[in-house]
Amino acid sequence: MLEIKNYSKSYGEGKKAADNVNITVESGDIYGFIGHNGAGKSTTIRAVVGVLDFEEGEIFIDGHSVKKEPMECKRVTAYIPDNPDLYENLTGIQYLNFVADVFDIDEAERAQRIKKYGEAFEITSALGDQISSYSHGMKQKVAIISALIHEPKLMVLDEPFVGLDPKSTFTLKEIMRDMCNHGAAVFFSTHVLDVAEKLCNKVAIIKQGRIIASGTMEELTEGHSLEETFLEADQ
Repeated sequence: MLEIKNYSKSYGEGKKAADNVNITVESGDIYGFIGHNGAGKSTTIRAVVGVLDFEEGEIFIDGHSVKKEPMECKRVTAYIPDNPDLYENLTGIQYLNFVADVFDIDEAERAQRIKKYGEAFEITSALGDQISSYSHGMKQKVAIISALIHEPKLMVLDEPFVGLDPKSTFTLKEIMRDMCNHGAAVFFSTHVLDVAEKLCNKVAIIKQGRIIASGTMEELTEGHSLEETFLEADQ
């Protein structure tokens, strides 16, 4: 579903924020991407979703090149950044309908999905309010719902649990599992290693732009906790 091949990205004076990154995410995978701040997680994620151009390597989504076929990739991908930028002059429902229009979702389907996820995240009653009045957590919920409207094959998330209350965190994890049980894939960065250990079947650890460990959770941890594995690999 997602293949990152020999991807590198440099900023200024040849310093590489990502250095020869190789990751393969298959259908059904919940793939965790972990590392310190500044390790290269967001740089890699932004290249995957087409926000950031890159000079070296290739990235494929569902068999399509991010560089050469960006629209094909965007049709099957959903992206939730760590700090979603929404159109604050719109109401929640106006924003969700705008996203549904972009993906050409018919009225019956969008209404059903907005109802389903609005109730799941307990935000239905606030969808008529302007987004400018929302808390960070409410904005995060609307961003998540907007990402689910077109039933993406690949969901890419950057620190998705920041700002969510415990119930919404649980709801999002259940949605991620359900998506992958139906053949989609999830690729997400997180600092919350306990969540990654319980949720992911595969993980990659990045340090100073380079992947220093990757594989199935069982292969990487070998009976230890993910936290122990991460600290050992990070030395």
